Amino acid sequence: MPTHFINPTKLPVDQSFSKADLDTPILAVDLDKMDANVAKISQGTRDFEVQWRPHCKGHKSSQIASRLVDAGAIGATCAKLAEAEVMVRGGVTDVLIANLIVGEAKLKRLANLCKEGDPIVCIDHLDQANPMSEVMSREGVECRAIIEVNIGLDRVGCSPQATLELARQLHALPGIKFAGIMGYEGHLLTLEDQDEKRIKIEQALKLLADNAEQLKAAGIPCEIVSCGGTGSYLLSRMQPGITELQAGGGMFMDQFYEQQCQVTGMQKALTIVATVVGRPSSDRAIIDAGKKTLHVEYEPAIVVGRDDITVERLSAEHGELKLAGEAQNLKIGERIELVPGYADMTCVLHDFFYVFQGDTLVDIWPLEARGLLQ
Repeated sequence: MPTHFINPTKLPVDQSFSKADLDTPILAVDLDKMDANVAKISQGTRDFEVQWRPHCKGHKSSQIASRLVDAGAIGATCAKLAEAEVMVRGGVTDVLIANLIVGEAKLKRLANLCKEGDPIVCIDHLDQANPMSEVMSREGVECRAIIEVNIGLDRVGCSPQATLELARQLHALPGIKFAGIMGYEGHLLTLEDQDEKRIKIEQALKLLADNAEQLKAAGIPCEIVSCGGTGSYLLSRMQPGITELQAGGGMFMDQFYEQQCQVTGMQKALTIVATVVGRPSSDRAIIDAGKKTLHVEYEPAIVVGRDDITVERLSAEHGELKLAGEAQNLKIGERIELVPGYADMTCVLHDFFYVFQGDTLVDIWPLEARGLLQ
């Protein structure tokens, strides 16, 4: 039965569906592989007495965020206020918004969110903090805030030398509860030499740890020292002074993390199921999945279980495969599965995850925060 007979928001309880029953392309999750990855990351942080607050900017799903909390996460990290609203209303109330919240409209929403959950926001300048203090005080709430410190990515964040003074100012403002600091070592994820990567991550995160000690010595509490993406978590979790990691993408794993970040030991839990729709020549095939279905700009996608098929080119809605050997017998109508180059940017192209155990569809998870960019 094709998928248009299935209500994507409610899986029929009296019927069983396999991948072959669903129309393509679809975003598929292997539940057993995902759960194994989640358990590995969760245990891997606990082994170093670090808490886990996985990022939800890729999966955009409160059901997944709740599942991660059940597996040991302390909450969720969000890229946008709108994501945090979805997570809190989906039951994950401890959320870090790893972004800067600016403007009256957003600050009013943040104040309302403080009445429903316990968000944390990032600040790197007093001009963000003063309006926030005014709105929180006016609304009768207090919001946790952490300082984002620039540890080398050169995107946002105050300098490590400015952290103490900004912390003093935040600590004195009404409506704001100063909770700690964060930094992101994202500029170091893809360093090829692993010794160099380890040394530079140690140096970058020592800036955070030293800042935390400086604040504590000045009598300013610094409970949170947050950092870490999937591409660096194996090293970041080991660094002294770090209290939590934000690594989230490893739950799905993809080609970027494996090939460019050299993250090992994880299973490819996220795939695109596609159909061969054309055979223009013996060594080429066309599938019904292009750039609007999967993201390959960071790293090429691969075809699961087929080293004789290469993803050659994608246009908007077509994928071109290069075929060698036995793959030249591929027929129109056959299915293939592809591991995306980068999962975060693939997930946000879809409305639903189709969740499988083996070949059996067991659930459908909506990406409720997809497209919520404010």
